Amino acid sequence: MKILVVAPHPDDEVLGCGGVIRRFANEGHEVHVAIVTRGWEPLFPESQVVQVRAETKAAADILEVKGLHFLDLPVTKLAHLPEHELNGAMGKLFDDVQPVWVFLPYRSDLHEDHKQIFDAAQVALRPLPNRLNVERILCYETLSETHWHAPQAEPAFVPQIYIDISNTLANKVEAMRAYKSQLRDAPNARSIESIESLAKFRGMTVHRHAAEAFVLLREVIGADNTL
Repeated sequence: MKILVVAPHPDDEVLGCGGVIRRFANEGHEVHVAIVTRGWEPLFPESQVVQVRAETKAAADILEVKGLHFLDLPVTKLAHLPEHELNGAMGKLFDDVQPVWVFLPYRSDLHEDHKQIFDAAQVALRPLPNRLNVERILCYETLSETHWHAPQAEPAFVPQIYIDISNTLANKVEAMRAYKSQLRDAPNARSIESIESLAKFRGMTVHRHAAEAFVLLREVIGADNTL
């Protein structure tokens, strides 16, 4: 099975799905990760961009990602792109990968890039003939974004799907350590302690040692699938 994780920024894929990525890879599935945005000067020096990209590749190796895709759209400037350009980039990504499962950022995340990428992906994932292979679309939670949304103003992240990552939490942590430029000390949300705490909390919710949690957007059970 082909699985695609769409990450607005480098490290979102690890924070939201790192344990699941490695679990599915261990199980023989073909996992792809798409990093949608890239930093730009002078806000992001080219040396920083190069460093983060190297960290992304190192994290992908740890998680045994089969395909790593860089869309190179301008970070924090997605709102200034023509809508068809962002939608088209998402559509091309799905055409190239042909995933069966898709993981997206949650739309109510604080960062505007997350919202815009979610919306563009929803347009590209309309159930048209060239998208009929997509059986499941899930939204992941991103530490430092999902939990900082405006209370009562936007829908909270209320997961229905929990995936056991008891055997791959250590891989998730190792992959996050590869992001040296993004990692912070506790109690920052982007700390190892925060990652482990959330995974254990999601796990104990369903009586597991560790889990990642997801909001289900769409699931299709075809004629060939059995319950």
